[in-house]
Amino acid sequence: MSDAFPRRLSTDDFPEGDRVAMWREVFGRLFARLDIEPLPDVPLRCDFTSHALPGLLISSGTGGGVRQSRTRELLSDGNDDLALIINLKGSAIMFQRGLDFTFGEQEATLMSSSEVGGMIRPTTDHHVLGLRMPRAAIAPLLDGADRSIMRRIPRDTAALQLLIGYVGALRNNRAVADPQLHPLIVNHVYDLVAASVGATRDAMEIAKGRGLRAARLAAIRVDILARLGYGDLSADGIAARHGISSRYLRKLFEEEGSSFSSFVLTERMVRVRRMLVDRRYAHLNIAQIAHENGFGDISYFNRAFRGHFGATPSDFRDAARREWLA
Repeated sequence: MSDAFPRRLSTDDFPEGDRVAMWREVFGRLFARLDIEPLPDVPLRCDFTSHALPGLLISSGTGGGVRQSRTRELLSDGNDDLALIINLKGSAIMFQRGLDFTFGEQEATLMSSSEVGGMIRPTTDHHVLGLRMPRAAIAPLLDGADRSIMRRIPRDTAALQLLIGYVGALRNNRAVADPQLHPLIVNHVYDLVAASVGATRDAMEIAKGRGLRAARLAAIRVDILARLGYGDLSADGIAARHGISSRYLRKLFEEEGSSFSSFVLTERMVRVRRMLVDRRYAHLNIAQIAHENGFGDISYFNRAFRGHFGATPSDFRDAARREWLA
């Protein structure tokens, strides 16, 4: 099951007098299957967003003042997913298997939905990222899934940082809403989770050849898609944002039989064409649409568009208008 768009819940959605009870019931019992306990002397403030892909639930929560846990009662739902919990900002206490650890920023651990456990979020500036996956799908990739539960993953783990960057880029871009990309995204996340937690030898070899390199390129592509409207979009700027050299960035594209500049141009053209024929953008003229997609030189844009599609932007807009009036 997957959702085309993310789901969002916030404590601000509920009346203050009923906030705790409603958050406990709607978010805790119905949605997340967690028991919710407000902390004393800390206001309950939570904002939760999730995006469901086939075999992967990406969730992000900000706020705190809460203890949230899987209790014995809730385990009766039979959910045995494994979840990588990444503490992005602030500190949190994770507890499971009789252990409890305070995790600092950018640290992570693997937790099991089939066992009692959870998290205490003591401050309202907390930010957590959760990646929940079916045990049957992710466990074979891990070098001892059960041994990995409640084992601290340090913030300087390279694969973890790549995973954080990749998921962050996905969540900030509409590409994650494209069902055709879901299998690719899920495979990349699995590879990066396995590499972060500890992969089997075979899974690591696959990750090196597919997941790690591909995920880095995928993260770069998603970042580019989010910045197509910027006229100063450059390989140097994107490389710096991802902590790699411009030479390595270009090599990643070359290994895919492409280039940074051709990818940017193609995606800009595709987006321009989509806007030209979409009634929602009928109020924008062709020059405005070109500018919205990072083209500063309209003469160059017109030449490039005709060379790319074999027709002018006006041809596409005129054909679309005839359909709108039909």
